[in-house]
Amino acid sequence: MRLTVYLAGEIHSSWREEIKKKSLALNLPVDFVGPMENHDRSDNIGEEILGEQPSAIFKDAAASSFNNLRTSVLMEKSDLVIALFGEQYKQWNTAMDASAALANHKPLIVIRPEKLHHPLKELSQKANATVETCDQAIKALSYIFE
Repeated sequence: MRLTVYLAGEIHSSWREEIKKKSLALNLPVDFVGPMENHDRSDNIGEEILGEQPSAIFKDAAASSFNNLRTSVLMEKSDLVIALFGEQYKQWNTAMDASAALANHKPLIVIRPEKLHHPLKELSQKANATVETCDQAIKALSYIFE
């Protein structure tokens, strides 16, 4: 059995590479997908497809349409979602993706540091599992294959 895992969360640190590298080291039969990690491409995709927009608001709206399309397709095809809530960046997209996973009945592992326990308590109660580190998420993922 092979699983596709959607990695939801901020795109500014190397947490996805850590998850991928550790999964590969354990020979887990997993393929990973996720949001567009090239921030400039993500911000500009609307204008790349539709042409120049009249204002920053329209530019963001156009980009959001295509980013949401991409996320919807990849999440729909995934078997599991891992959503990382870090401390450094705003987490709105992560919260949206985690909520979409729940709404679409996708199994969800939430990674969040202890200090974010309180603001994420309701989400954690709905997730299938909540952990504090990428290592713990890998152990949870690995357990599926035992």
